[in-house]
This record gives sequence, C-alpha cells and structure tokens, in this order.
Amino acid sequence: MTTAPRTIPAVLDRIAQQYGDHEAVVTDDRRLTYTQLRDEVRRAAAAMIDLGIAPGDRIAIWSPNTWHWVVACLATSYAGGVLVPLNTRYTASEAGDILARTAAPLLIAAGEFLGADRTADLDRAALPALRHIVRVPIDTDDGTWDEFVSRGVDLAAVDERAAAVRPDDVSDILFTSGTTGRSKGVLCAHRQSLDASAAWAECGQLTSADRYLCINPFFHNFGYKAGILTCLQTGATLIPQLTFDPEKAMAAVTGQRITVLPGPPTIYQTILDHPNRAAYDLSSLRFAVTGAAVVPVVLIERMQSELDIDIVLTAYGLTEASGFGTMCRADDDAVTVATTCGRPIADFELRIDSADEHEAGEVLLRGPNVMLGYLDDPEATAATIDADGWLHTGDVGTVDDNGNLRITDRLKDMYICGGFNVYPAEIEQVLARLDGVAESAVIGMPDERLGEVGKAFVVVKPGVTLDEQTVIAYVREHLANFKTPRSVEFLDVLPRNPGGKVVKPLLRKRA
Repeated sequence: MTTAPRTIPAVLDRIAQQYGDHEAVVTDDRRLTYTQLRDEVRRAAAAMIDLGIAPGDRIAIWSPNTWHWVVACLATSYAGGVLVPLNTRYTASEAGDILARTAAPLLIAAGEFLGADRTADLDRAALPALRHIVRVPIDTDDGTWDEFVSRGVDLAAVDERAAAVRPDDVSDILFTSGTTGRSKGVLCAHRQSLDASAAWAECGQLTSADRYLCINPFFHNFGYKAGILTCLQTGATLIPQLTFDPEKAMAAVTGQRITVLPGPPTIYQTILDHPNRAAYDLSSLRFAVTGAAVVPVVLIERMQSELDIDIVLTAYGLTEASGFGTMCRADDDAVTVATTCGRPIADFELRIDSADEHEAGEVLLRGPNVMLGYLDDPEATAATIDADGWLHTGDVGTVDDNGNLRITDRLKDMYICGGFNVYPAEIEQVLARLDGVAESAVIGMPDERLGEVGKAFVVVKPGVTLDEQTVIAYVREHLANFKTPRSVEFLDVLPRNPGGKVVKPLLRKRA
C-alpha cells in the first residue's frame, strides 16, 4: 500500500497526475485544471528562485481570494519557502509588524482593492529584508504578476527544490487573530497542515466530484487549510469568492452547482433570511460546516430543513492545532450536530481540565498536529503547551458520554454574577430563538452589588422592532435570574475577526 505524500509539493504532483484534466480552480477570469495549476505553480516557484528566494525563506501573501493566491501559496511550498498569510483587513503598520518579524524577502500583495492600495503605505525603510513586492491585479490592471511569473524559466531547479522538502519542514506561519494583545505566529509542518485538513475532508466525505465555494478568506485556517489544502488532497474543485456577498454566493451555488459551502454561522443566517433566496436553485448543496462562534441550535435546524443540506456538521479548531481539533461525523444526529463540536479528529486526544469529569473546565488537546510552537517566543509556547504535550486552548467546555465536546465559552469571557459563574454562550443560545434577533453577544460588566452583570448586544433582523424590556423579559423566562442581562444595546453589526468570532474586547471597550 502506498502512503499518501506528506509534503505539499508531493501532494500537488500526485493530484495533477491523478486528476490532470479535472477542474482545480474556477474564478470569473480563470479556469485551471490540476495539470494547469501545477504548471502555474512551477513557473511561479521558478520566478521566486530567480528572485533569490532560498529554502526556509518566508513569503507573505496579503491579498483576497483570487486564483493567484492559490498559485502563490503552493509555489511558496514548491520553492521550499514558508507561507505567511496576512489578513486583508490589516493596516499597513499591522502588516509591517508581521513582515518585520518574519523577515520576509517577498510579499505578494493585492493591487488596488476596494479603493485602497495598502502596499503604498508600507514603511519600506523599516523592512530591510523585504526586497520584492509582486502586485496581483484585482480592481485595476495595475499588477506585476505577469511580469513576475515570466521570470520562471528554470523548472529543473524548481523540481529539485520541491523534492528536497521534508514532512517536518515548516510549511506555514499563521498569526493568531490577536484579540488579546499582540498576535503570535504559529509554526506548522507540512505533515501537520496536510494530515489535519485530510481528516476534515474525510468527515465531510469530500471527493473529486465536489465543487467547493470558498467564502472563508484564504489568509485564515478555514480558507487555506480546510479550503485549498482540502481540495488539493481530494481533487475537489475550488471556487473562491473575493468577498462575501449573499446574492453572489447564491448565484455561484446555482451556476456552479456548488456542493460544499463551509463558513461562520453569519453566512448561513444571511442566506436563509435573504428576501431573494427563492430565486436561486440551492439544491446542489450537500455539505456545510460551521463553527468559529456560538452556533445557535435553531440555525442548524433551518440549514437542514430549509436549505435541505444532507450533511451539516459543526467543528472546533484553533490555529495552534493546525486549525482543527474536533468535528461531528456525517452519521451524527441533528441534536449532536447542533449542540456539540463532535469528537477529536486528526489523531488528537481531548481532555477537560477539571476536578470532576462532568464539570466544565479548560479544553486541552494533544497529538501530532499540535503546533511546533510560536515564532521566536519560547515563553509563550511553554505557557500554551505543557510538559506533557497538552495544548491549553483557553476555551471552556465539557465532554459528554459519547466523547463529544461542547464548548461553553472562552475562559476570558466567563464572568461571575453574585458568586455564580455565567457563560455568555448559554445566554446567546437563548437569544437566538427570540423572534427578530439576527445575532447577539453578551459580556460581563462591573456591578457594585453583584460583582458583574450581563450586558447584551443585539442585532435585529431587517424590518423588526425590539426593545430592551422585551429582550430581558425573554431571557428571564428561559434562564435563571443571575444569567439574565441587566441591559441591552442594539447594534447594526457585531465586530468580528476574519474567522467569524465576535471580538468581545471591542464590545467591552464600547461599554
């Protein structure tokens, strides 16, 4: 029996051989088969080597979801480099900080996008290592991509470089979302990024027949590993979306016969509540995965009944665990899917750090796909991975008798009201069932008498009117008094990071 390749270049070689004429990447302006994708990757990798990129050099990509991103990330691996994705929402100073910390000699960046040109604002004097910027044409034809790839002529040198890559070599450095201070760079090996995403694909029963609409940004684990690397290992067709627009997403599902649509809960909520949903044929959808936030039970029910998606799964993962952790399985019942994040995948062990196994405690993970460590930060690495190899996630959860993980909250989001622990996630689940509530987030606020009390931030559905009294009365009807928020603020939108998680520190600052 031949074992699966465990480096990204080897996987690309195998899939191009196996599914050469099969569509690999489809965008509005480009369709690439797997053979063509490999050709593009080798040319881009040759261009990188021509620019002086050495094995182990970090190559940053700061761009939205275009076909160039897919080619550039795979070319980085093919040239023996290390991928450093940058969040497209970063300011020039945030991007500059990561470029400086990784000493990246090459940046592949968006040209003008949504009226802005971020690279023009980079302080090049503070980035002595950054020798080259390649611009990808997006809104305007101002890119240097074609000029860049035309340098790629020495393909023999590329193949030699690709063959030298080893499974334990670092494949990527993804930076945490930094909701609690300075972001940290997570080091992952080729074998980890591949094995973990392959396990995810197995849970969703992905095959080369699947057509995958990738709304999640490629710079995030969900887009890069559960998107690009998942398709690369299964031969599925990847259809990236530049920015999320519900109407365009539904049109893509209809026109491209999309079968796989992962995303944070807000994506499905928006599609379900869209006034024009009936105008689109969404019947091709067979597999959806959500996570990244508290998932309202009612949302899962609607995805199964109204969108008629065969497999709806919830998953839990974090960057420090190669982006993965636990996941439901295709044969799990609706209640398991709606109320848990499933069981460990990708050879992870799961443990709850509490005196009583039935009590909530910190979620710990251990296994071959726990990160290699944080970039240049042995202290933070030692604080996160203990001497026994357990990764301390900072999430609070319980495990049921079947081994399913239920995340109750972030450790730092829990607050204490009158001596009782309150987990905001529980209140948010109740609010999700109040007619007219689109989404909500609850935080603890200082209170002289009780220590802390809850404050709810609520986004209402279009055309609906709700007041503070109604919201508080509804929660009081369903939960104990100490869990009932004392105040409500209505917002147009909740602040979220690119992974879909609500940024509660911003809400606390606002409050």
